[in-house]
Amino acid sequence: MTGGVNGTIVERTCAISVDLDEIPNYGAIHGVQLCDVDEHAVYDRGLPRLEAWARQSDVPLTLFAVGSDLKRPAAAEGLSRMATAGHEIANHSFDHFYDLTRRSPSEMHEQVAKANEAIAQATGAPPVGFRAPGYVTTDALYEVLDEVGVRYSSSVFPCPWYYAPKAALIGLKALRGRPSRSLIDDPRVLSAPAEPYRIGKPYYRRGTGVLELPMAVTPWLRLPVIGTSLVAGGPAGAEWLVRRLIGRKFINLELHGIDVLDASDELGALGRHQPDLRIPASRKLQVLDRVVYTLREAGYSFRTLAEAAQRLGDDDVSP
Repeated sequence: MTGGVNGTIVERTCAISVDLDEIPNYGAIHGVQLCDVDEHAVYDRGLPRLEAWARQSDVPLTLFAVGSDLKRPAAAEGLSRMATAGHEIANHSFDHFYDLTRRSPSEMHEQVAKANEAIAQATGAPPVGFRAPGYVTTDALYEVLDEVGVRYSSSVFPCPWYYAPKAALIGLKALRGRPSRSLIDDPRVLSAPAEPYRIGKPYYRRGTGVLELPMAVTPWLRLPVIGTSLVAGGPAGAEWLVRRLIGRKFINLELHGIDVLDASDELGALGRHQPDLRIPASRKLQVLDRVVYTLREAGYSFRTLAEAAQRLGDDDVSP
């Protein structure tokens, strides 16, 4: 809690979300066929690790699940267990198509609606939140979200330090004959609000549409404050980054399941393309511990994204 205008109390809230992209998606990003890797490491190894860490840290997570992954009973059971423990399960599309926004409106609708059905079947409740694969979205996709009845989206990542290297990597892989399936968003997304807003048309402007909860970036320079950058910086670097966010009413920290894995999790071949897998999972969890400690010391409470969206409400998000 912190003092607000005219003596009112403003709650400082942080949400930690995790994209449960399975290992084959990283092969698609790097344009390689992965062999001799555990294709289910995110659910079979990472999810139990996240479950234990969240319980120890007393932090509710928002887990963005890919609907097709839930065809595996082990994945569906793991997700059901997390939901029972009080974590939010949200929609990350059915097939995690990186080119989702290049498909027809009917195909986009099917991808969102089928994922909702798969998650509801696994957990007993339909999701209320959505995150676009690769953070790439369009006005047409937001129209689909409105049709399906999604309460909030968390897809916008207005970070030039992510956008430029991603564009360069896609170009380099194409030159090497290993085209990535990953896409880049409209560069104008870099001018989108860094704090919660209701989307307008275009979606990177304020309006009265779906509530958007962007991924965290620092003020001014808009440095990325996501799992990749936090882990790479180690405990001290991660603390420095999150301290740049202190003072905001709401912080949205986004991770991936792979952020708690390392090469020892039968991912050796992928390690040649994912340098972060060379960092031991134990050290990555230490980084997350430092992040939570730093934010709690600054007065932040931890909520799911759905809880944060409900608390923000219409009156707290200016168009």
